[in-house]
Amino acid sequence: MTKRGPTLEDVAREAGVSRATVSRVVNGVRNVDPGLQDVVRQAIETTGYSPNGAARSLVTRRAETVALLVSGAGDGFAARVFADPFFGRIVSGAVTYLRGRAMHPVLMFAESDEARSQVVDYLRRGSADGALVVSLQADDPLPQMLLHARVPVVLFARPPQPLPVSYVDIDHYQGGRLAAEHLLARGSRRLAAISAPQDLPAGRDRLAGFRDALDHAGRGPVPVVEGAFTLDSGAAAMIRILEEHPEVDGVFAANDLMAQGACQILREQGRRVPDDVAVVGFDDSSIAVTCRPPLTTVRQPVEKMAAAMAEALAGHLQGSASGQTRVVFDPELVVRESA
Repeated sequence: MTKRGPTLEDVAREAGVSRATVSRVVNGVRNVDPGLQDVVRQAIETTGYSPNGAARSLVTRRAETVALLVSGAGDGFAARVFADPFFGRIVSGAVTYLRGRAMHPVLMFAESDEARSQVVDYLRRGSADGALVVSLQADDPLPQMLLHARVPVVLFARPPQPLPVSYVDIDHYQGGRLAAEHLLARGSRRLAAISAPQDLPAGRDRLAGFRDALDHAGRGPVPVVEGAFTLDSGAAAMIRILEEHPEVDGVFAANDLMAQGACQILREQGRRVPDDVAVVGFDDSSIAVTCRPPLTTVRQPVEKMAAAMAEALAGHLQGSASGQTRVVFDPELVVRESA
């Protein structure tokens, strides 16, 4: 004879509440006291109760699944994403939040017009309740396509063009200022920048903050070479800077991968970091610690930002958040050995 599994009644007895209260918590119904929710969740864990997913979906009309979309373009797109630790941090932060609320992420890539159409069709059918979107190109049509399809969506980073959409971001301008002020404070006077792509708001704002801080200190203008967020582009930019401005003694790279590329070229050309040339990155990714020397960098709390994305989306799905949610985090300078 098969032993029956725990029921709602078992959870209710364990929690000391009514069956109706347990049902409301399980089905994500609003207006349940947070203290009662915690008691019920603890009882669910104690009893080992597992809701019937199909039945629950009929009640809530939700799939309990969220699409984590990375949108970009070009050959080898997915490989580039997995090679950059930045995206792993986004996944970690989002998954940690969603797991605690019995919501399951589905990782999807949209690297072409066809892939974007497939993603939108998938979401329009209700296969996932909403989308967390990381977009890597300024003219990406996917956010607008999702809004047109009435899919609940939250973006990582402010969109390049104004859209009525929720997003989570960091104060990139202030991050650029922090980098400039630190390089000046440690004595660097002949500065240069390896910028992020200038068609992205983050790239423009980081460079603007850096330039404005130097102008304020009477140290502008400075040479700038645009990179592409990759190690190779950082290395190429550093070669060009040294060729055109061999006297440079301080460099701000707009992400850690490009800063790592710059450090590699400086070593190859016999420049000591930071004695000859100080280098500051942006992100505070795992690369910042493994780089030689370890990078001084502007920290983005990416895991917290991704969790905030998931929280904003959950609020839209549950009806507890109305309108557009916009959360902007403050950057922090992390000082290590490169500057």
